[in-house]
Order: sequence, then C-alpha cells, then structure tokens
Amino acid sequence: MANVAVVGMQWGDEGKGKIIDLLCPAFDAVVRFQGGNNAGHTVKFGSGEGDEHFALHLIPSGILHEGVACYLGNGMVINPDAFLAEVAQLEQRGIKTAGRLRLSDRAHALTPVHVALDIVREEARGADRIGTTAKGIGPAYESKIGRTGIRLAELVAGGEAMRNRQIVRVADFERPAAEGAELDPEAAAADFTRWAESLSPYLCDLSVELDDLMRSGGTILFEGAQGALLDVDHGTYPYVTSSNSTTGGAATGSGVPPMAIGGAIGVVKAYTTRVGEGPMPTELLDDVGSHLRDRGHEFGTTTGRPRRCGWLDLVVLRHASRVNGARCLALTKIDVLDELEELRVCVAYRIGGEVVQNLPAVTDRLEAAEPVYRTFPGWKKDTRGVLDRSDLPRAALDYIDFLEQELEASADLISSGPRREETVVSGGGALEGWLGERFGTVRAAVGE
Repeated sequence: MANVAVVGMQWGDEGKGKIIDLLCPAFDAVVRFQGGNNAGHTVKFGSGEGDEHFALHLIPSGILHEGVACYLGNGMVINPDAFLAEVAQLEQRGIKTAGRLRLSDRAHALTPVHVALDIVREEARGADRIGTTAKGIGPAYESKIGRTGIRLAELVAGGEAMRNRQIVRVADFERPAAEGAELDPEAAAADFTRWAESLSPYLCDLSVELDDLMRSGGTILFEGAQGALLDVDHGTYPYVTSSNSTTGGAATGSGVPPMAIGGAIGVVKAYTTRVGEGPMPTELLDDVGSHLRDRGHEFGTTTGRPRRCGWLDLVVLRHASRVNGARCLALTKIDVLDELEELRVCVAYRIGGEVVQNLPAVTDRLEAAEPVYRTFPGWKKDTRGVLDRSDLPRAALDYIDFLEQELEASADLISSGPRREETVVSGGGALEGWLGERFGTVRAAVGE
C-alpha cells in the first residue's frame, strides 16, 4: 500500500476535509505539511438531526478517527494559542488527543506580532490588498525565510537567556514594519513561557517518527491545505499563500523523501470558487453565481467571507494536475449543479486575440483572459446521496467523463452531499491500486 497526498486543485475550499476524513481509516497516520490556521476543513457526518460538524483549522482531520496518529509538520507555522484552543474544543466534544497528536519540533511559531503585522500591512496596501486571512501567516513565513523565526524546539528549550534571544529576534523582525505592530517585551516573555510549558508534551522529531512508521509497514496520508492555485511558486502570484500547497510540499514539509509519496489525489470542486483578491477568469457575477454560492454554502470556514463563484476552469485544472501529479480525482459538490439548465466548462483562454491553453505566469495576462467555453446540458435531477456511479444521470456522467479525459485521471471519489456517507466510491482506478486491501475500509466508511 502506498502513502498518498490529498491536495486541492483550485484556489482552496474544494472539500478536502471530507475526502481526508473518508480516507483516514485506511491509513495509520495523517500529516498536515504546510500553512497554519488560515486554512479550514469542515467535516460533517451522521444523518438527520444527529449530524456532527467539526471545523478544523490546524489539526488534521484524522483526529476524528481513533487509532490514527496525527502530525503537524515542519512546513507549518503554528499559532500556539490557536492550536491549544482547538485541542481544548476537541476534548470538550469527547475527541481524545493524548498520545495521538504531535507537533514537529522544526515547525515555526506564529506570534501575535505576526498577526499584527499582517493586519497593518494589508490595510496599508489599500486597493492593492492581497486578501489575506489576517492570521499572520505571511509574516510568520517571512520571519522563517529571513532566519529570524522561532522553531518550536527553541521555544520549549527554556531558560531566561533563550527567552531573551527570542524576544530580541521578534523585535528585530517587527522593527521595520508599519506602525501598529509594536512588541510588548513583558507580554512576549509571558507568552513564550506559557507556550513552552503547554506545547512541550506534543513535540517530536517528525522525520524520525515517520521513518520509523514506514519501516514498520505503516502508511501515511498527507493532508494538504489551500490549493494549487494558491501555492507560492505555482499559484496566481502574488495572490497566493506563503507556502507550497502542492504535492512537492508534502515531502519538504514533513521530512520524508519524495519517493515515499506513492500517489496524489486531486480534489476538484465541480465548479470554481475563490476567496479574496486575484484573477478568476470564469467568475460569474450574475444569478448563476449567486445560485452556486447559496446552494453550495460558499462562505469561508476561517473568515466567513462569501466566496466568488464561477464555471469549472480546465486551464487551471490542467496546470494543477501537472504540478501535483494527480492521477486520482475526488470530485466534490456535484449535487450543487443539479438545478442548472446548462453548464459551461472553460477549455481555453482568449488573450489579446490569442487562444491560450496553459496558465499564464503574468497576472495582468490572466486578468485579461476571456474564457473559451464548452457547453454541457444540465441534468435537472437530484443527485444528493447517490452512492453508485451508474445511478448518476447520463448528463452528469458525461460531465465527469469529460473531466477525466481532459485531466487523464480517474474520478474514484464523487461527493454527492456534505456528509461522509454521501460519496460515490469507485473501484478499479488509481485509488484502489494505491490502497490495495485497505480500499474496503473506504467503502465501509460510506456504508457499502
């Protein structure tokens, strides 16, 4: 059985949380490898009035499954207070984390100074704002790359001299920033002391632990956050996050070699959404866009902001498929399209009279792009809760078949509703090949 990465193929919010939750029973460990509490995964399971909802921002979705070890990788920036609050919320709801939840000692701490800097810088940009979540993620990665960051291992090392060095480093980082992000040394010292005591039991050398796990035959699910178009290298720069949210980030962000990752599952929403600023060629500012937002409940898990909605974009998806190596697709929210008379899929862009099939690197060109659409008939039938691919309407199957052909990947998972149980699980594709005998646990999770 292979280790597998689950990654978003658009601008995030594709429904990765549900897919990861569904796959967790087939794996021994789940590793989140990048980002921070700017991401949000919502998991819903159960039926009727007994539905359980969990919104997770830092901790992997695997924490909802007993026996699955959960790790926050070295590629992350971790707000200690946000982490501890999330642990407390899980414990209050009966989810035990003791002995199952670990932090890489090489992950970086995200401090209140990072949050303050994020806010004042975004406000200073005015009309040129990026659309950050104001969680301090960018400044935390900036201090990491600038070598003024604080690793969790340092944070818990203890001693007054260490605390003083940490405060000086945070102050040095803050000094050239905009007014309004000043550091209170006494408050910082108190925070560092409190965090050291609280986080110490969770720390581990993640690379060693994962190597030991794999040598003993254990398997790992790598949990991506955001999406390929938000990747700092491969996304729509500068309207991106500050880390590598593609498959390659799973190796660098967790301390495993690239060859340890046997496959990638690309999560694709059946239409396109985006939160914040930046180009989105297929955005719909009409009644169809409003319908997708309302029916799809398109509001950010972390910020609550309404998401921009539009038609499926194959230029974006081809790019994401290539950089992620996704040979398996998890198609989500197919049921949101049920009431539409007609569907459109962007197959290329027209930019200044030129037809373009590959994603431009220059933002101005992408903002000038006019979508070239292929039209599909809607199915006008209820797909909510369908569990067998053959039970989907013919028009829905044509839509899915076209996507598979264009991306040269099999849609082995098709989400027909928000709950874990509302999923079509198909065998014979890449997913079953990777999971082997454990493929049956995924079928069991949806009640088959």
